[in-house]
Amino acid sequence: MGATVTTANTNENTWGGGNEPMGASYGKLMMWFFIVSDALTFSGFLAAYGFSRFKFIDNWPIADEVFTHFPFLHGVPAPMYYVALMTFILIFSSVTMVLAVDAGHQMKQKKVAFYMLLTIIGGLIFVGSQAWEWKNFIKGEYGAIETKGGSIIQFVDKTGKRVKLEDFAVVLPEEREQHKRSNGVWFADEATLPTYSVAEVQAGFKAHPDLLVRTEKIYRDTKEDKANKALQTGLNKNKHREILNRAESEVMVGNAHLVVEGANLQRNEYGSKLFADFFFFITGFHGFHVFSGVIINIIIYFNVLLGTYEKRRNYEMVEKVGLYWHFVDLVWVFVFTFFYLV
Repeated sequence: MGATVTTANTNENTWGGGNEPMGASYGKLMMWFFIVSDALTFSGFLAAYGFSRFKFIDNWPIADEVFTHFPFLHGVPAPMYYVALMTFILIFSSVTMVLAVDAGHQMKQKKVAFYMLLTIIGGLIFVGSQAWEWKNFIKGEYGAIETKGGSIIQFVDKTGKRVKLEDFAVVLPEEREQHKRSNGVWFADEATLPTYSVAEVQAGFKAHPDLLVRTEKIYRDTKEDKANKALQTGLNKNKHREILNRAESEVMVGNAHLVVEGANLQRNEYGSKLFADFFFFITGFHGFHVFSGVIINIIIYFNVLLGTYEKRRNYEMVEKVGLYWHFVDLVWVFVFTFFYLV
């Protein structure tokens, strides 16, 4: 496969594609190059996330308070349960991909097709679950207030349990129309209006003297506090937010500027805005990789059904897409660790 180049003094053999560096075919080698370059990209994103979290460690959202939803269990707190299930499904799809590659080595077409189908189903479930999680994160659950200084305050009862805005806000006879390009003076769209105005939340807070305000600031329990909580609840959660007394709470509510519901690229009811920015960007980027992998897997799956690789007498394409799928799964392990566990 080598080509010969003749010069005035010497004859040289140039690589014509026949040699296989490290025993890998050209296609596999290019896939490894892509994986390494993509790994560096994700490493940069996660490093930026880590530096930002370290800088704002005292007001960073607590994952156990953000990701508490589970399908069909409305109102039941299930912190991290669904995220753990998503992770299990994605890792299991990596196992089925291994089985598909192994079946390809044995030239067993039906088994390759079966395990590829399971991998595709696992990927689709994961992408759908991630979209569902995004929906809940964007919509929010309790609501919060942003003060004029940019701080986020949440509402709790005397026991420290979160209280939704809808549970105490009053409806005042005021009208506020959302500015749109079609009717705005400056021909610019305004963000979607919240369910309640600042005045309605303030009035509701005054009408409920048992309500208190919880700030963004995080405190960590001492060893004695953690031991007492473990005895009382069986849990060992050592992080909680600062709860103000009634007088301090009234001052904070009086300084309210905006009502925040859910999270987007400008506001975040759970705490630091940067958390939402990184969450959407990194999980979205990873989700795009998973979705792309599902599309590629579907194409390979149909090629398997058509007998394309049986005619070639090898299933190397299954192995190459398997490398990509394992990489996507491995990246999620790091994303899961950074966003949900640490």
